[in-house]
Amino acid sequence: MKAFEIVPLLAVPVGIYNLAAVIRSPAGPDVFAAEIEGKLFELTLPSDAIWIASPGDLICLFALAILFWELLRSTSSGRYALINHSLSLLLFLICFVQFLLLPAFATTTFLLITVMCFLDVLAGAIVSVVSARRDITAPDRD
Repeated sequence: MKAFEIVPLLAVPVGIYNLAAVIRSPAGPDVFAAEIEGKLFELTLPSDAIWIASPGDLICLFALAILFWELLRSTSSGRYALINHSLSLLLFLICFVQFLLLPAFATTTFLLITVMCFLDVLAGAIVSVVSARRDITAPDRD
């Protein structure tokens, strides 16, 4: 249970993307980008518009659900919150470097996952500051 509290959950969609990139990158980063952004399925909406979903869209939807859960977890100030925030920052930095330096990660899908990691870091920092401010009580000067 401690691992669940310590490890940033956004590591799961990042890991899924990394695994897909490692498996499919030998074909070339352009081929992988086309596959991750390509059509997986399509749905006809009641308005008769056709919505086309890609594998990257599904990874982003999954990452958004995980981000929601991470934001709920960031409101706690338990024993492992600081470690979780530090690992979230490390995950964001890894994603940012991958996005900038590795061609297979230069996709909109991975950029959105990286932004979600940044929002997780930001939320954790803000919640930590607010809760620390609430814990520190200053005497009135009256």
